[in-house]
Amino acid sequence: MTSKLGSYKSDKLRLAIVVSHPIQYYSPWFRKIAGEPSLHLRVFYLDDQGQRKTQDREFGKSFSWDVNLLSGYDYEFIPNAAKHPGTHHFWGLRNPGLHKAICDYSPDALLIFTYPHWSLLNLILRRPAPLIFRGDSTLLRPHPIKGLKRLILRFIYSRCAAFLPVGQANAAYFRHCSVPQKKLFPAPHCVNVEHFTPTPDHLENASELRSSLSIPADATVLLFAGKFIPQKRPDLLLSAFLPIALEFPSAHLVFSGDGALLPKLRETLSTAEKLIRQRVHFLPFANQSAMPARYLLGDCLILPSESETWGLAVNEAMHLGRPAIVSDRVGCHPDLIQHGKTGWVFHSGAKEALTETLRNVLSLSRAELAEKGRAAQAHAASFNYDNATAGLLAALKSLP
Repeated sequence: MTSKLGSYKSDKLRLAIVVSHPIQYYSPWFRKIAGEPSLHLRVFYLDDQGQRKTQDREFGKSFSWDVNLLSGYDYEFIPNAAKHPGTHHFWGLRNPGLHKAICDYSPDALLIFTYPHWSLLNLILRRPAPLIFRGDSTLLRPHPIKGLKRLILRFIYSRCAAFLPVGQANAAYFRHCSVPQKKLFPAPHCVNVEHFTPTPDHLENASELRSSLSIPADATVLLFAGKFIPQKRPDLLLSAFLPIALEFPSAHLVFSGDGALLPKLRETLSTAEKLIRQRVHFLPFANQSAMPARYLLGDCLILPSESETWGLAVNEAMHLGRPAIVSDRVGCHPDLIQHGKTGWVFHSGAKEALTETLRNVLSLSRAELAEKGRAAQAHAASFNYDNATAGLLAALKSLP
């Protein structure tokens, strides 16, 4: 059977993408897709959070992203009629005009990223075009998917013609939900490599940031960057670092971000010795433009999360030449972490295991850590928009 991509002579295949709101990780990819000569792209947004100043419930801050999210591709905002708009609950995305807008565009294929919202589930049930699904769920969780939930997922996924797994753990999840291997077309999770590159400006900003915190130039810095919320486990990291802090007098720990656990972290730190307290630092939430310097401030990123479908902060840090310590419930670890080479993996929630990992990392010289950072950078290089687009094109070619 001839694929649509192969059968078009002069016309382009029309691809519609439906996504909840402008997302800093996706917009550069949409620009890449829009540049494909075989495609005509339109992105349908269901809400404008991120583009407008919005309260982030987990960061506890109101902000809009300070990078360009809307240039370089065709897009349309579909009015959201939800009484309480937001992506955190089922009724938060309610867009009655979505189906008509997509039908008016008349796409040959439709790419979606999730399902647990009214508008997206309605789209899956009505299927105005063959559906391609790209998600990042995994089985790296305490309780397996079974029973009624698994049956519902199998039904939802049976409506999709192709899937774009972002990594090994995500592909295993789809197979567990009875998605056949022939429908899986790998499209790696990725970030804007151009933005997360160690430029002279980024390096200078990182050096100034280090000086502002009175961290010596030769000190080893461990970095946590993200939301201070229970599932991210910044508290576990602090409790794992404190017992060994005196063993490594040149080691510093930096928490970059904000969230509900900040008071608890400060309270825990207040009971430590003064020499230790002076080597634990808190930096406020940083927008996208400031994040490269934050990563470069550290010598190693730590993501101790107990619930992380992927962990794109690891991609960002690795592109900047920084290895990472992650828990075994961080979805990217089978793909990005080569234990002892590009980073380290420890058992989720195990304080002693994390403490021992920190001890091993802090026993390395900064030159040795930099070498592992270069290995991480080289390994992460293939997780880019070119390869994600190649997976998308392969999925499109598979459609009848």
